[in-house]
Amino acid sequence: MPRLSKVSTEQADEKTRRIFDQFLEERGNIPNMFRTVAHRPEILRTMTEHFRSVMNAGTVDKKLKEMVAVRVSHLNGCDY
Repeated sequence: MPRLSKVSTEQADEKTRRIFDQFLEERGNIPNMFRTVAHRPEILRTMTEHFRSVMNAGTVDKKLKEMVAVRVSHLNGCDY
């Protein structure tokens, strides 16, 4: 059982809901790591900006970056 809960859309403040809506539009889901970090909205906002910078820049394809993140999470037994 996770030690930290995930913030639902209903629990989220207005700024957090906008971030969640962006994820839904871009990905079709809200990654659990962002739902967990949403307990601290100010960290969620900076983390989201950092995540987008890492994923959208550089020479490595975005799909490969995503596959690596999923694999590492799986190897570490992460639920997200």
